[in-house]
Amino acid sequence: MNPAGAANQKEEFKLKDTKPQLGERWPHGGMRGGGGGWISSERATSTYDLVEQMLYLYVRVVKAKDLPTNPVTGSIDPYVEVKLGNYKGKTQHFEKKTNPEWNNQVFAFSKDKMQSSILKVFVRDREMVGRDDYIGKVVFDMNEVPTRVPPDSPLAPQWYRLEARRGNIKVKGEIMLAVWIGTQADEAFPEAWHTEAASVQGEGVFSIRSKVYVSPKLWYLRVNVIEAQDVEPHDRSQLPQAFVKAQVGNQILKTKLCPQKTTNPMWNEDLLFVAAEPFEEQLYLTVENKVTSAKDEVMGRLISPLHVFERRLDHRPVHSKWFNLEKFGFGALEGDKRHELKFSSRIHLRVCLEGGYHVMDESTMYISDQRPTARQLWKNPIGILEVGILSAQGLQPMKTKEGTGTTDAYCVAKYGQKWVRTRTIIESFNPKWNEQYTWEVYDPCTVITLGVFDNCHLGGSEKPASGSGGKNDSRIGKVRIRLSTLETDRIYTNSYPLLVLQPSGLKKMGELQLAVRFTCLSLASMIYLYWHPLLPKMHYLLPFTVNQLDSLRYQAMNIVAVRLGRAEPPLRKEVVEYLLDVDSHMWSMRRSKANFFRIVSLFSGVIAMSKWLGEVCKWKNPVTTILVHVLYFILICYPDLILPTIFLYMFLIGVWNYRHRPRHPPHMDTKLSWAEVVHPDELDEEFDTFPTSKAQDVARMRYDRLRSVAGRIQTVVGDMATQGERFLALLSWRDPRATSLFVLFCLVAAVALYVTPFKIMALVAGLFWLRHPKFRSKLPSVPSNFFRRLPSRADSML
Repeated sequence: MNPAGAANQKEEFKLKDTKPQLGERWPHGGMRGGGGGWISSERATSTYDLVEQMLYLYVRVVKAKDLPTNPVTGSIDPYVEVKLGNYKGKTQHFEKKTNPEWNNQVFAFSKDKMQSSILKVFVRDREMVGRDDYIGKVVFDMNEVPTRVPPDSPLAPQWYRLEARRGNIKVKGEIMLAVWIGTQADEAFPEAWHTEAASVQGEGVFSIRSKVYVSPKLWYLRVNVIEAQDVEPHDRSQLPQAFVKAQVGNQILKTKLCPQKTTNPMWNEDLLFVAAEPFEEQLYLTVENKVTSAKDEVMGRLISPLHVFERRLDHRPVHSKWFNLEKFGFGALEGDKRHELKFSSRIHLRVCLEGGYHVMDESTMYISDQRPTARQLWKNPIGILEVGILSAQGLQPMKTKEGTGTTDAYCVAKYGQKWVRTRTIIESFNPKWNEQYTWEVYDPCTVITLGVFDNCHLGGSEKPASGSGGKNDSRIGKVRIRLSTLETDRIYTNSYPLLVLQPSGLKKMGELQLAVRFTCLSLASMIYLYWHPLLPKMHYLLPFTVNQLDSLRYQAMNIVAVRLGRAEPPLRKEVVEYLLDVDSHMWSMRRSKANFFRIVSLFSGVIAMSKWLGEVCKWKNPVTTILVHVLYFILICYPDLILPTIFLYMFLIGVWNYRHRPRHPPHMDTKLSWAEVVHPDELDEEFDTFPTSKAQDVARMRYDRLRSVAGRIQTVVGDMATQGERFLALLSWRDPRATSLFVLFCLVAAVALYVTPFKIMALVAGLFWLRHPKFRSKLPSVPSNFFRRLPSRADSML
């Protein structure tokens, strides 16, 4: 790639500033926030000040009455057709009804696409064969349609007499309508039929509307399995080796085997599950006997609904309880009542729903909410986040429809428990949504995630551009914004590049234009949060292991995806998983390299400082070295100035860096992600399934490459262990001569430091360290030679 092309590509991947016309403008006067506009009224304001105003002609069809019947059939199957230019929308039809009601169905025609100044509303009679019969019409002049300004109440519908096909002759029948001009802030907007969706067929109409979703309320279910009594195997001649298997929904966990074979086994193990309100699943628990390595037999079971268990809000212990186990297997089928009267197998459990934890359903790196499950533990919000989803520019064709590339784009945003989905803009590479949403903020150190997708569920004959047979909504790109990087009460208007890593490499799919504002409600509360733990205190009082957290997070993601997929319209599983970064824990050579170089960049400052000190010691710049000597003398003479000097230096650095502070939120960094120069085979490995679906020779090659990388890591870890073991060997007497020398040196050093003032010792040590190169040797120093000769445990390894 030539340098000019690489430079242009880097510019394409950067964040851009935009200057959209935000706020509302109304005919005849002013605009929200001042300036020229349309209606000069203080009432002409709404919360939609982070989007560009879009005007719509709204038509609400309520009902009709006294419609004439067909003289031939004696009945009528009426429906309404609303027509403006070439755009027409239809209501559903009713069979044999002269007084139909259409449930306030609303049609919205974009003013930007209006091709006529006349609105026509037709009432027709549906015919099974031939053209539908004309019943009557109502005509409106666009110049006479009133404008509804929020927050005015909805416009009252009126009765209109139907007119004949030609002329102003009135015919039998009336229709109740409301017609007005409004914006996307109108409450009728989300449920309205839009001109952008005129080509959508059948059930696809429901999948294009904007919606707000709420994640299910998640709980951790802790099942402490203590012990069981009087469990009997099928073969009563042998004692059972028991374990407990518990299941909640699709989650299955097992305890360890009881070490002894006994009818009264003990475990005292915690099993952790994720459950969602409303509790549809039950706790299904079985006590099983390990007969052989391949065979388990059930000795008893317990089935219990989740709502009966105690809800715990803190770390206080929960009371345990004995539960009788149901008979299972051959004995239960026999109905041995005489034996059951003697005793019953039972199990000792301590079960509770944990309300003091935050249930992780997303990656901890991009967490958007840290509140505990129990609402009574929530604090007051400290701010308000407002996001205006304006538009997208330059989207790529995601599928083909009738041989032509097209994209039906919508945007989804996730913050906390609230998900929002914009309406789908049909067949547009530059869709304009101009929808604004608001979230309460409880912690500024959180992240909002937005994703753009292509809607593949419109009921048409479109095919994915990639040729895949799946009907999943395709990913167009994702944007993350960390709230703590935003200045309060400032509107950020930026165009974010939508970047997607594909098996063929990094690709820019377009740009997403957003307007973001973070408003602080209480500065004192926000500052107070910075001194407190990120997660609720239960995470620190009774912490989970890393493996438990990973497993619980995966289960929580699945539950959220299933529940949101059951909404109408559904928020599909592939969309939820993409925004929750469900695959962020999977192995990737690219991510490993990126994280390695992130660590290297962290130490770049330390390395630069050590290089500078090395140049000072080598007298590369005599003036600098002399100044360092002077500063060192001052600090030795006045040691109480050391800490104030360090903190003053950091203060001055912070003040100096304020001039160069970031002016916009961070975005996806292709260089940091190591996405620009990634090898094609590494990308192919990243997109491979788990377990792998590649050929044996490819899997062998990747395994060998992983072994080589792991071998280098193994060597580095081994070297670190060696240095630590050498340090321990100073006093372990593994090398008696080295330990004798070190112990003797410690005694001499203790006496010398006792009789010599500390300032003199520090001064001598500093002068020795900063000595001129003429007094230096190129050979390693004596302490370094001594340390490297110390033994380690590496020679004891096989």
